[in-house]
Formats: sequence, C-alpha cells, structure tokens
Amino acid sequence: MGSRLRANAKAELRFIGVVERVDEYESELRIFPAFHSGLKGVGEFSHLIILYWMHLCDNEDDRGTLLVFPRRHGVKVEKGVFACRSPSRPNPIGLCVSELVGTDGHVLRVKGLDALQGSPIVDIKPYIPRADSFPSAHVPEWTKNGPPT
Repeated sequence: MGSRLRANAKAELRFIGVVERVDEYESELRIFPAFHSGLKGVGEFSHLIILYWMHLCDNEDDRGTLLVFPRRHGVKVEKGVFACRSPSRPNPIGLCVSELVGTDGHVLRVKGLDALQGSPIVDIKPYIPRADSFPSAHVPEWTKNGPPT
C-alpha cells in the first residue's frame, strides 16, 4: 500500500480540542464535547504527550519549507526540516511532553506545553517512561545547545 501513496494525498484530521489559555507556567486545554469520554483515565498519568496543530504556520510558504537553520540552537548550519523541530514543515504538527497539573471536567491544565493560545489539539497520548524514554539515544552535537524543545 505504501508504494501507492502520493505526495499530495489527503487525510482527514479531527481536532479534539484547543489550547485556551497559556501563561508563563501553565496552559489549559479544552477538549470538545464529542471527545470527553476519551479523557477517562487521563488523570492517572503525571505526563501527557500533546500533539497540536501549529495553526500560525498553516500556509503554503511554511508548509513548503524543507531546509532551515535551527535558530533556537544557535548554529548556522542548514538542516532538513525533518532533522529539526521547526514549526515550518509540510504538516505543521507539534509534539510536546507536558506535565499534567490537574483536570477540571473537560479542561486539562498542563505545564511545559510549547503551543500557542488558539492552537488546535490533534491528539493526547499518555507518557509511559518504559516506552517513551530512551536515555541512550544519540543526537548530533548541535542539538545540545538551546532550549530543551
């Protein structure tokens, strides 16, 4: 099947919520009513993987970007967008592991989310250390400069 896919193939994406509030310490994610039952058990986890749509980069210029200079890492070496966490990319999907601070019905309060207010939420997954942490992973030297994400 994979060999039949085209670069311009389309898929339907359903946003499950939105980043409603962002401040220096916490963000609030409001989950849409159709997805409320999917939150059952989320409060049992200390951290969540949040996938979100970088809506301010959803334009032809940003989506056509394939080469970037990783600004946040203080290097002047051009890299492919798939080797970086640039918001400019063919599909502006953001991913961030965030600490779950609390829940209030269909609102999740998290710390460490790097999404902007108004960013649509694509998905939420539980962070499971035995599956999601690889302490011996190798990264290029240039990634060791700059912020953690």
